[in-house]
Amino acid sequence: MPSSDLPAPVQRMIDAINAADTEAFVDAFTADGFVSDWGTVKAGPDGIRAWAGTDAIGAGARMTVLSSSTEGDTTRIRFDWVSRKFTGESDGIFVTDGERLASFTIPPAH
Repeated sequence: MPSSDLPAPVQRMIDAINAADTEAFVDAFTADGFVSDWGTVKAGPDGIRAWAGTDAIGAGARMTVLSSSTEGDTTRIRFDWVSRKFTGESDGIFVTDGERLASFTIPPAH
């Protein structure tokens, strides 16, 4: 999927995961941003850094966007994820706030 299909803050977060760049990952979010992974919320820079360390970058994650749609400040994606913790497809919901992410949510699979 061409990167131009995604809002810049979303692409920056994905690029940070794939580059294993924790600081760029944290910087992609607003100061009060959060990650919600199956209902477990990690908020603020420390929480986001902790999630990156245990579930994403620290687990050797690679993220590939399979499809996306954006309406207003919300982007929904289907993505493939490969890591030492989880491998498979998931849905993701991003909410942007200007040039940063307010949130990244991975909803529970049903």
